[in-house]
Amino acid sequence: MTAAENVCYTLINVPMDSEPPSEISLKNDLEKGDVKLKTEALKKVIIMILNGEKLPGLLMTIIRFVLPLQDHTIKKLLLVFWEIVPKTTPDGRLLQEMILVCDAYRKDLQHPNEFIRGSTLRFLCKLKEAELLEPLMPAIRACLEHRHSYVRRNAVLAIYTIYRNFEHLIPDAPELIHDFLVNEKDASCKRNAFMMLIHADQDRALDYLSTCIDQVQTFGDILQLVIVELIYKVCHANPSERARFIRCIYNLLQSSSPAVKYEAAGTLVTLSSAPTAIKAAAQCYIDLIIKESDNNVKLIVLDRLIELKEHPSHERVLQDLVMDILRVLSTPDLEVRKKTLQLALDLVSSRNVEELVIVLKKEVIKTNNVTEHEDTDKYRQLLVRTLHSCSVRFPDMAANVIPVLMEFLSDNNEAAAADVLEFVREAIQRFDNLRPLIVEKMLEVFHAIKSVKIYRGALWILGEYCSTKEDIQSVMTEVRRSLGEIPIVESEIKKEAGELKPEEEVSVGPAQKLVTEMGTYATQSALSSSRPAKKEEDRPPLRGFLLDGDFFVAASLATTLTKIALRYVSLVPEKKKQNSFNAEAMLLMATILHLGKSSLPKKPITDDDVDRISLCLKVLSECSPLMNDIFNKECRQSLSHMLSAKLEEEKLSQKKESEKRNVTIQPDDPISFMQLTAKNEMSSKEDQFQLSLLAAMGNTQRKEAADPLASKLNKVTQLTGFSDPVYAEAYVHVNQYDIVLDVLVVNQTSDTLQNCTLELATLGDLKLVEKPSPLTLAPHDFANIKANVKVASTENGIIFGNVVYDVSGAASDRNCVVLSDIHIDIMDYIQPASCTDAEFRQMWAEFEWENKVTVNTNIIDLNEYLQHILKSTNMKCLTPEKALSGYCGFMAANLYARSIFGEDALANVSIEKPIHLGPEAPVTGHIRIRAKSQGMALSLGDKINLSQKKTSL
Repeated sequence: MTAAENVCYTLINVPMDSEPPSEISLKNDLEKGDVKLKTEALKKVIIMILNGEKLPGLLMTIIRFVLPLQDHTIKKLLLVFWEIVPKTTPDGRLLQEMILVCDAYRKDLQHPNEFIRGSTLRFLCKLKEAELLEPLMPAIRACLEHRHSYVRRNAVLAIYTIYRNFEHLIPDAPELIHDFLVNEKDASCKRNAFMMLIHADQDRALDYLSTCIDQVQTFGDILQLVIVELIYKVCHANPSERARFIRCIYNLLQSSSPAVKYEAAGTLVTLSSAPTAIKAAAQCYIDLIIKESDNNVKLIVLDRLIELKEHPSHERVLQDLVMDILRVLSTPDLEVRKKTLQLALDLVSSRNVEELVIVLKKEVIKTNNVTEHEDTDKYRQLLVRTLHSCSVRFPDMAANVIPVLMEFLSDNNEAAAADVLEFVREAIQRFDNLRPLIVEKMLEVFHAIKSVKIYRGALWILGEYCSTKEDIQSVMTEVRRSLGEIPIVESEIKKEAGELKPEEEVSVGPAQKLVTEMGTYATQSALSSSRPAKKEEDRPPLRGFLLDGDFFVAASLATTLTKIALRYVSLVPEKKKQNSFNAEAMLLMATILHLGKSSLPKKPITDDDVDRISLCLKVLSECSPLMNDIFNKECRQSLSHMLSAKLEEEKLSQKKESEKRNVTIQPDDPISFMQLTAKNEMSSKEDQFQLSLLAAMGNTQRKEAADPLASKLNKVTQLTGFSDPVYAEAYVHVNQYDIVLDVLVVNQTSDTLQNCTLELATLGDLKLVEKPSPLTLAPHDFANIKANVKVASTENGIIFGNVVYDVSGAASDRNCVVLSDIHIDIMDYIQPASCTDAEFRQMWAEFEWENKVTVNTNIIDLNEYLQHILKSTNMKCLTPEKALSGYCGFMAANLYARSIFGEDALANVSIEKPIHLGPEAPVTGHIRIRAKSQGMALSLGDKINLSQKKTSL
């Protein structure tokens, strides 16, 4: 076992800048100094030993001059010193001096002070020398009867570790501890004793539990936790015991300790799949989420609920608890609310959808006009999306939901309003019976819409779905009201000049009330300086958008006016009314064109918008049947196609999810009868406690790829050449936030290499945790050195360094072998993830770092190149399969991934096949990468550059 692999209990942070003291000065301080000086000297000795110094000459000095002292600090430091100091000679025999130490500790175990007794017992847990422990056994046993619980509980721990390591020293330990447990009153002592029995003699532990199973609720929480663990292990190994202990687990669900409730619920689910058990566990989880204040706890317990839902037979039970789950929405944290809404949506059924919608409507109303929390807007958006999904899955609910949501179109938060608009657009297309209600509501809120983007969408919906004469007239009235007095240019010039009289302004129809106020202010000379500000405020919305230079909304308005005018012509037989309506629509378009070309708006109208408005004017002046079809039928068909494609995609993803969840059993699979299963086979099932311990230690066994090339050997990096005096190679093991380098060092010379040290340094966001300790290598010997590196962010890192050593007997300076660089691959931290188109666009706009990579590959097929990039970058393609199918010589796709540190990475692939260069020409184009941090963008770009070309196997 190498020095690096020795079990270490004590880690002490050492300031590296100070010069290490000499052995003589330390000896002097330890012999002649006062207590304070001795304490400091002892600390220095401990640090030097931890750093690899031997200091054998100080051992006797410490025994003679420091060991007899009664100072508590020194006693505590001595425990650390005796733990780390080498206690054996090079041939493995115990040092003679240690007998003196042993005697000193026997006295400490009989010391009247309970702190000294207890800490000495803790120290004995760490001793691995049976010869030192043997004389102390009577004193350790005697400590079990000490008046103070601190001494008793440490005595139990000492007996447990000694029994586990050297059973012959105390063969009757289980019996001793069982008797101790029966008579003990202190909770921590009982917990330690019970813990020992679980691991040392499970039958005795069960006997004890059977005698006091009815009093379990009265025990302390630390003991209850250990009881839950025992019951789990017993029932896991021997399922016939379940009936005996399941009632006890049910009782522990009512414990006052949240930790006990959590463990009991988790154990109950693994022991029984009966609906009552699942319901009790789920109810317990929900209570925990609501009562616990820590958001991390809430998220962990929510994950357990989601795991429960994944099991098909448990899902039905959880559906009855949806209303309880929704109580979690009272938590202000957005992440918790997001998970809760997703879970509720997955569990919703026709039985509980009505109640769910009522709760969500109340939540939506609660968020109205509440701005004290920064996440309120995002939460409102989440609620809108959840209600949207409910209405699509259960169309009967749409009529209840729409009136509440339509109020949000006039909301200041554009994102929530956009979600409502998307929902309304889908609802009005799918549910014919709701069209009159939606149009009526839309007309009600139309004048209050504040955002130009929402205004455009609302105009489109009104233009597309107003089918009666009255509705069409209402839309025209609303547009006139929103546009203000026309012609716009003339009225604006008059206002600027101050020529308009109040009575003239009162006569203007749609903007009557607003203009009256404006006129009133205009006549008051005392307030004339505030006129421009007031005028800005009271401008009708559409007029305001146009004067701000946003003419895209004008193009949308032109299309809407054209649609409703063409529809009006088909509905109203009188020619005079037809012409009058058309003329009004054309007048509005013409006045907007005039405004666009004038100098009044902040930005002039774009050519695209001029073309669109001119086209609409031409269509209205000609009224050809073909244009009528295009405006009034084709538009709606294209929306219908888009919605059906979206629905199909959602169904496909749901189907994939359900296929993943369904446990398929093949017809020829063997049937497992629990009663006939051998005991050793039973234990092959995964032990939850063992798994959670491994996960905490970062030792979870990842499933290796099926490809034998992707085995451990792939991660071995050669650090030196075969002809170097020291050969080194490293296995790089990446485990989330830290990297373990397992370096094999081989002495290829015939000399003994002393103080052989691996010196490492890092580049990038990597940090070396500890300095590897020096080794002595015999001729042609080898050793393994482990080094830990912490990772702080997702970017390529480099570890470099050298191996330094002294040749035994040589007078020359230290020798040095420079190591090759180890490159840490960014792919170990990047995982595929998905997000909506809107989120992708928002992040694309926000992220400031962009890296443009030119495609340089030997792949000749577009789709094959895309798949190759996805595989080599670990990213997920957000562009649906349908959009990428077919062949047109060009392809564009959006890719997305997220790192384990929560950083997002976006990429846009734009590639084409240069047909003029022949069929064998490789793919050309660009990949644009965007990320929040520069390191992420550059690292991903480097990765794509390295792996673009397909290597021929």
